[in-house]
Formats: sequence, structure tokens, C-alpha cells
Amino acid sequence: MRIKFDEQLNRLNNSLIEMGIAVERSIALANQALVEQDVSLAKQAIAADNEIDHMEQDIERLCLKIILQQQPVASDLRLVSSVLKMITDLERIGDHAADISEITLILAKKQYFKELEHIPQMAEATMKMVTESVDAFVKKDLALARKVIADDDRVDSLFSTIKKELVDLIKANADHSDQAIDLIMIAKYFERIGDHATNIAEWVVFSLTGTHKDIQIM
Repeated sequence: MRIKFDEQLNRLNNSLIEMGIAVERSIALANQALVEQDVSLAKQAIAADNEIDHMEQDIERLCLKIILQQQPVASDLRLVSSVLKMITDLERIGDHAADISEITLILAKKQYFKELEHIPQMAEATMKMVTESVDAFVKKDLALARKVIADDDRVDSLFSTIKKELVDLIKANADHSDQAIDLIMIAKYFERIGDHATNIAEWVVFSLTGTHKDIQIM
């Protein structure tokens, strides 16, 4: 019985890794499409959201199957319940990558009034957070999960910098206001991606310790 359970848990880990890779690729596509104003890449990122949605559904079914068949307790129950929470955040990240690409389709019609600098940095930072949060779960690495949580401060700082720069540009030249507002929205989506990666890391901490946001749950 335990052998079958371990096989299911291994499948769960592999499925989560695949979903994490798909989400990271979606962020990368959205970022590249934005920087290069590439409509084709933007459409790929939007289409990828459907694949990520299907992955979430498949993993959710596997989690429920494990709970019903194996009736896990203690650390095993924490692990499976954590995955159910994590895939929701991964799915939302896929949504935000698609949201960014939807705006890119609009921005691709006109040349940028300034070189993009900090938004690609946000994209790189959030991709790393997503990768490391999933790695922390698979490797049961508590220190790595806590590092991801701490890394969200850099993403928040980049968002504040971008917002200030673009607001100042709007004040200096109202002709750029529409594009600046779109770029602020994109930065906000990247900031939300960082928040979701942080959520994933917090569920990793819970799966290992039974504590979520410093509250002992189980």
C-alpha cells in the first residue's frame, strides 16, 4: 500500500515540476514579447495559459485521488494539501503572464517612448522565485523556501521604482500617459506574480513544519 502511495507522491512531484516549468516559460515568453514587441510571442504566452489550466486540473484530480484512496495523515496530509494550494497560485501566475501579453498586443503597435529597464529585471526576479519555490518543495528545502519569501522585497522595490519613474514621465509629458499606464499595469502584474511565488514558498514552509505565516496549523 505504501509503495503505491510513494509512487503517487512521486508522480505528484513530477507533475508539479512540469507545471512550474510551464509557468516559468510563460513568464519568459511574456517578458520577451514585451521587450521585443513581438506579437507572435505574446500570442504564445496567452495560448500557454490553457495548458497551465489543464495541468492544474490534472494535479488537483491526483491530489483528491490520493486523499480518497490513501487517507494520508500528518506530514503526508500537509504535503498533499499544500500542493492543492500551490497549484492555485501557479495557475494565477499563468493568468498574469497572459494578462501581460494581452497588453503587449496593444503596445506592439507603437514604439516605446523609453527603453524598458526595470520591468525585465522584475520578470527575471519573479521567474527565479517561481523556480526556487517549486524546487524548495521538491527538495524539501526550508531555507530555500524562506529565501524566496525574502526575495519578494526586491520585486516590490522594483515595482515602486517603475511606478515612480512612469508617474514622473506622465507629469513631464502627458502625451505618453496611455503607454505609461499600460506599463504600470504590466509592472503590477509582475509584482503579483512575485506575491504568488511567495505564497507557494509559504505553503512549502507549511508542508515541512505545519506552520503557515507563523501560525501553527497542524
